[in-house]
Formats: sequence, C-alpha cells, structure tokens
Amino acid sequence: MPAPLLQLHDVSLSFKGVNALSRLSFSVGQGEICALIGPNGAGKSSLLNVINGVYRADEGDVVFDGARFEAIHPYKAAHLGIGRTFQHNALFGRLSVVENVLAGLARWGRATFVENIFRVGRDGAERWRFQARAHEILGFLGLERHAHTVVSTLPYGLQKRVDLARALVAWPKLLLLDEPMAGMNQEEKQAMSRLIADVNGKLGTTIVLIEHDIGIVMGLAHHVVVLDYGRKVGDGTPDAVRENPDVIAAYLGTVH
Repeated sequence: MPAPLLQLHDVSLSFKGVNALSRLSFSVGQGEICALIGPNGAGKSSLLNVINGVYRADEGDVVFDGARFEAIHPYKAAHLGIGRTFQHNALFGRLSVVENVLAGLARWGRATFVENIFRVGRDGAERWRFQARAHEILGFLGLERHAHTVVSTLPYGLQKRVDLARALVAWPKLLLLDEPMAGMNQEEKQAMSRLIADVNGKLGTTIVLIEHDIGIVMGLAHHVVVLDYGRKVGDGTPDAVRENPDVIAAYLGTVH
C-alpha cells in the first residue's frame, strides 16, 4: 500500500446512545481510490462527516497528511486539503455552472464570493485567477459548454458533475464523495466512474467514496472498506473483500 494520506484510529461516534461508528480504524494510501460500502445505516456518511469535521468523534483520532486531530472545523479541513461532495446536491440553483464552481474557491480569496462572481470589488487579479481555475476544471470534467447555463436547468447527472467540479476546484489532496452516482442510470454511472478515475489518475487526487453499486466499486476502487452497523467487517483489495465471508454475510450476499 502507498504511504497513508489518511489514517483513522479507533474512531467511535454515537447519537443519543446509538452507536454510528465503533472503534473504527483503517488507512487510505496516497493516490488511492478507497470505496466505503455497506448497508444503509452502516455509518458511511457519518464517517465522512468525522473526517471533514462536520461531526466530532466521541473517541479516537484522525491523521491527515501527517497532522493528527481529534476534532477539526470544516473550514480548517478544507484549508488542509479535504474536499467534499454530499449525497444530495447543494448547488445554487439560480446561478450558472461557473458561478457554482467559483463558490468552491470562496474561502480561499481576499475578495468575497459576490465580488468574484459579479466581477466587482477589491482584487481583480484574484478574480482572474479564480475564473481561470474554474474554467480549467470545467474543461477537465467536460462541462465547459455548460459554463453559463443556469445549473437548475441541467439534467441531474450533469448537476452531480457540477458538484464534483465545485469540490475539485480548490486543489484538494483528499476528495470525499458521498454517493456521487446516486440516482443515476447505468450509462450516467459509467460516465461518472470514468471521471472519478481521471481525477485520481490524471490529477493524483486521493479519493474516498461511498457507493452502493458493487459492480462500479469493484471496477473503480483500489481499496474497499466494508461497514456494518458502524463496525468494520472488511478491509482490503476488491478481490479480497469479495471473497471475505463476513462481507458476504453482511452485505455482498444480499446483492443479486
């Protein structure tokens, strides 16, 4: 395994006495695509929320790029290089595609989000750099021709791609993708899978993603972690996980 970019040590999390995560430990190597799989309610989204600081773990700690923390604010996590998408798009429906992507750079600038979008205010050079970066990512993800389209008018699959662009625009070292293919048909899933592979292979971005489609996971991920009721029941290569009897009992055996 490559040197770890992310390590979790005995992370536990509960809500009103109900365990969401129980002494969870695993590592993600630099440059890997790591897939988190498991039944609904297994703790996958809660785990992403701990990594990027939305939730604070009850116990344990996280090591990211050599920095250890028990708790971190999402703003600090972003500045350390952790990007994030969410299961349900949180796009600005009345803004254009490029304006939504620029929102991913808002916390990095001297000018405000509004100033950068409407091209007014303090720092013209920063606006130029941010616009150039946004269009670079749009080109990379095949969205340039939609740059000035109002995002709510786009098909759902393209909106998910815009969400990916917004998370990617700030040069994250680690990209957390919460069900990036949810609600897509098989053709859209395959297209998104190719884009995620390109982000990893061409940009070198380490990725942790949640995905329920086992066929997609086994073809895309280098490393799979399987959760069941907040416990880790599998951790290894796709082939090793596929043959793990605990995994089959907990999850894969229910997929036909």
